[in-house]
Amino acid sequence: MLTIRKSQDRGYADHGWLQSFHSFSFAGYYDPRHMGFGNLRVINEDRIAPGTGFGTHGHRDMEIISYVLSGELAHKDSMGNVKGIPPGDVQRMSAGTGVMHSEFNHAAGQTTHFLQIWIEPNVRGIAPSYEQKSFTDAEKRGTLRLVASPDGAQGSVLIHADAAIYAGLLSGDETATLPMQPGRKGYVQLVRGTVMVNGECLKAGDAAMLENETQVSLSGGQDAEVLVFDLAN
Repeated sequence: MLTIRKSQDRGYADHGWLQSFHSFSFAGYYDPRHMGFGNLRVINEDRIAPGTGFGTHGHRDMEIISYVLSGELAHKDSMGNVKGIPPGDVQRMSAGTGVMHSEFNHAAGQTTHFLQIWIEPNVRGIAPSYEQKSFTDAEKRGTLRLVASPDGAQGSVLIHADAAIYAGLLSGDETATLPMQPGRKGYVQLVRGTVMVNGECLKAGDAAMLENETQVSLSGGQDAEVLVFDLAN
């Protein structure tokens, strides 16, 4: 079964300095039909205005992934990490027993556009930790590149969760397929462009939720950038 969630059906918040689309219930947006999908809890598509950002705040027992699309995200946390996250980088922060951090856009005249992703961990009370890796466009072109996994396979960032995240860039005749194991869920978030998912058309911001499917099949992309999640039920 495949269910499409249209971009315009997401929650939306305009804070002036921040425009945010919420795929699942978050902060002031509540929809009991969309509390998460499997162990995927949050996908926020955020745009941060120049010279603004999220002040220092805390998290516990959550796997938090940032995927920057344009601009740069400045990260600082209580573990001592002070990092810039450019497009192409995937950042993973395991909040564990607790971490404080801030995220800012220091670039003048340039909006930072990124996805903030939360996945429920399969272990709690661990020491907080941080990891950041870069994945080139060439690695993602015409395929699904593993960027986050429970064991750090293929140079992906390691997440403490029963989930895997793949990133792909597809145009023209390029196709990509991800087998789905029985009892698993698949989630496809189209970041930009258009693409066909198991024969259904997605446009930028749309998502596809897959249950009891044998595979995720991507084709017919037009400047498509896509994230595919393999999730616990």
